[in-house]
This record gives sequence, structure tokens and C-alpha cells, in this order.
Amino acid sequence: MITYNDFLKVDIRVGKIVEVNDFPKARKPAYQLKIDFGEELGIKKSSAQVTDLYTKEDLLGKQIIAVVNFPPKQIANFMSEVLVLGLSDENGAIALLTSDKEVPLGNRMH
Repeated sequence: MITYNDFLKVDIRVGKIVEVNDFPKARKPAYQLKIDFGEELGIKKSSAQVTDLYTKEDLLGKQIIAVVNFPPKQIANFMSEVLVLGLSDENGAIALLTSDKEVPLGNRMH
């Protein structure tokens, strides 16, 4: 069990995918994403292994949920700044966590 204060340490926010690129150097199929988290955080980069369920066109403009306060992580030749959140389907493909309504970019999950 964790406390509510432990939960508050994880900064989970909504962002909008503004750029999607192939990531051929990744070990597993992935995209390189640029995600806009609004004025306070700006645009952050992430790698996401979501090629099974999403095309680049599907992702562009999509609001997603991400952890924004992990340290950056080197993935091949790319520095990932945030962790995009998702859930595995029955085949192990990742479905992104999203908001079912448009909300202001950078809003924190609570």
C-alpha cells in the first residue's frame, strides 16, 4: 500500500502528440513522439512501442497520458523525456491511455 502523498510524487499529465517519426534504431518497433504539455512544460520527447495498434496518422493530434517527472532515458540514439502510459491487449500490443474528452494540455491527473 502507498500513501496519497506517495501517489502525488508521480506527476502524470495530459499532452497532445504533435510529431510522430519512425524509430528504426529501436530494438522493438516503436515511434519517436514529440508531445506538447502546454505552457508550463512545453514539448517533450518520448519513444513509444505502439506500432501494432497505431499508425503515425492515428497518433498525430491525439491527447495521451504520460509521467513527466522521471529522469530522461537513453533509448538507442534517442533521449526519451517522458513515459507515455498504456495497457497491453490480449496479444501484448500497447493501447495508449487517453482522455475521452479534450482537456487543457499539461493538466495533472488526480
